[in-house]
Amino acid sequence: MTKKSTAKNKTAADFRRKKQLRRRYITFIRMCRYGVNNFSRNAWLTIAATIVMTITLLVVFGTLVTRQIFLETVDNLQKKVDISIYLKENVDQESVDTLTTKLKDLDQVSRVDFISTNEARQAYIDENDPSQAQLDTLGELKSSPFPATLRVNPRDLNDMANIEKLVSSDADFQENIDPARKPSFAGERKQSIATIGGWISTAEKIGLAASALFIGISTLIIFNTIRMAIYNRKEEIEMMKLIGAEKSFIQGPFIVESMMYGFFAAIIAFTAGLMGLIFLQPKLQDYGFAIDNTFNTVMTGSPFIVIGLIFVGSLIGVISSFFAVNRHLKI
Repeated sequence: MTKKSTAKNKTAADFRRKKQLRRRYITFIRMCRYGVNNFSRNAWLTIAATIVMTITLLVVFGTLVTRQIFLETVDNLQKKVDISIYLKENVDQESVDTLTTKLKDLDQVSRVDFISTNEARQAYIDENDPSQAQLDTLGELKSSPFPATLRVNPRDLNDMANIEKLVSSDADFQENIDPARKPSFAGERKQSIATIGGWISTAEKIGLAASALFIGISTLIIFNTIRMAIYNRKEEIEMMKLIGAEKSFIQGPFIVESMMYGFFAAIIAFTAGLMGLIFLQPKLQDYGFAIDNTFNTVMTGSPFIVIGLIFVGSLIGVISSFFAVNRHLKI
């Protein structure tokens, strides 16, 4: 084969490949245009499918945001919870340093602070503004009501066994802790954290159940919407089959139509969810919920959240339309 014929064959192959790519591109554009036309053809079906999809995505968005708010609240409360280990009045600084080092060596401990008797007394005065008579009464007591204290912040309130074991069995602790005062484990705040932890578990279960329910409802509604669209355009589809239209070309517009449900529903759901979050932010702050970080994350990552919701909505639409087309189109 000569170089001339080889070059000619290569040119012909390139031309066929470009022609094939151009035909696929035109087919894709036509599928998208037909899908957009189908989306706007039956307004009531489109509105119904979009509303249900919006509710579904709003439930998914609300579940994730609620879970994050609860987690942030628990994390903030945990940082405020401490174990108070009361020491003897005349404890020396060397002993304090030794006890502090032993506590910091534990993986379960995130922070240790030493509060001296004078510091505790001054903190009481700053917080309560007692009268001179009350101060004189406190000074007449045989033992100070403001003991030297080691305040320990645990990393996890459910994992404090090593801390308790160290305090109860170590010789240095037994020598320096005040036998008249047992370590305080901040019971009220610990109970608050346990309560919110229960809320997280309950909220996750309810959110997952609601999400699954609405995803199922959305799938069924879109399934029926596509099925009705197929029935309404039955003659048109038969015509396309007779002239040799490919299966993907007939299916494509219905998939594009269902993806548009997910796209518009995601925009509406995020907008509604964001407005609800803005409205509830001051109210949740008044009740002590840590919402600022979650709110800032939603605002900063809003493009990615919208993309994620569009993906979820489009996926639901594609799956439901795929089954509807395969079941009701005999192609």
